Amino acid sequence: MTDHMTMRHRRHPDRALTAVQVRQIKTPGRHADGNGLYLVVEPTGAKRWVLRTIVQGRRRDIGLGSARLVSLVEAREKAALYRKTARSGGDPIAVHRRAQKIAPTFEEAARMVHAQHSRAWQNPKHTTQWLTTLSRYAFPVFGDRRVDQIDTADVLKALSPIWLSKPGTARRVRQRIRAVFDWAKGVGHRTGDNPVEGLLKVLPHQNIADNHHAAMAYADVPAFVQALRESDIAETAKLGLEFLILTAARTGEVLGARWEEMNLTNGTWTIPVARTKTRREHRIPLAPRATAIITRARELSADSEYVFPGRNAHRPLSNMTFLLALQKMGFAATVHGFRSTFRDWAAECTNFPREVCEMALAHTVANKVEAAYRRGDLLEKRRELMAAWAAYASTLSAEIFPFGKGREASQ
Repeated sequence: MTDHMTMRHRRHPDRALTAVQVRQIKTPGRHADGNGLYLVVEPTGAKRWVLRTIVQGRRRDIGLGSARLVSLVEAREKAALYRKTARSGGDPIAVHRRAQKIAPTFEEAARMVHAQHSRAWQNPKHTTQWLTTLSRYAFPVFGDRRVDQIDTADVLKALSPIWLSKPGTARRVRQRIRAVFDWAKGVGHRTGDNPVEGLLKVLPHQNIADNHHAAMAYADVPAFVQALRESDIAETAKLGLEFLILTAARTGEVLGARWEEMNLTNGTWTIPVARTKTRREHRIPLAPRATAIITRARELSADSEYVFPGRNAHRPLSNMTFLLALQKMGFAATVHGFRSTFRDWAAECTNFPREVCEMALAHTVANKVEAAYRRGDLLEKRRELMAAWAAYASTLSAEIFPFGKGREASQ
């Protein structure tokens, strides 16, 4: 009889977990507390509460939140309330959503962000792919979970399978996931950090080239810059390519740069609205080395209006010049990829805030609330960032890590 009761107790546990066990359990799977309440441990280590109960004749799983945010006691209280609601014929899922101020699921949030911003996007292919990539890689992992219940481990689970096999796609998915969480935070559905932050410190370095915008590893940049300076490539092309790297600017912006845009007194390069992708004026602070490049370019450009003219002084360099220089030097990276290289370096090797790094790339702020409060262009903070990047790119030993970060940060 005792054995029978023991087996019955094992099949139907009641308050089987303790707070200590909740913290210590690492084994992936469902761990029963009793009365339909489970602690779900994902392979990534993320933990969440789930109540399995019968709602209006159907068995339903109700997510009760991350175990990092919802304690064992709170999970039991919620589970008891929802079981009582279900037994009386009510809908505990509706009660749960009202209690949580109806925070949308990630998929719902992503579709709202897409609907709000797609009209402003000029590239139809980008508009379509924005949701397609999230549908393929993010929605199956956490698309049905509320945006306030998703953490870094969940995002890592979505990106890890494609991070090395599809590096370009993975970077774009990461950027789009970040945009959704930025929106969720801006409208009050999330608090705290964006769960995408810090992922580059956890994910492996992408060594597989992306055929679209293959990016050079930032650790290789100092040696490349040195090799570029010593190469037999035409000097104007060498100066232009190094200037592109140091400013993290787009190829067309550098090729079309005019002297009227340069202010060496203030150390700034102002790209007018007509020449920017975002259709907003973009000021770029020039590091000392970038200023030196401009000074030398002035000596070479004679009477041209362009900073980096081609053989015809009245026309800029060809848009293939920089790519051909890379190929001649034996590098498979693309020119545009240097922007990704700069962004990876800034994320992994510095403590500069994300908004400073994004503004250095002239990226638009997807969230209207955040954009409303960010009226300046953070020029002086970006000046420090670009000076640090130029110093890093010009130092073969690659030992420069701003704000006290050690070399181990790049490992």
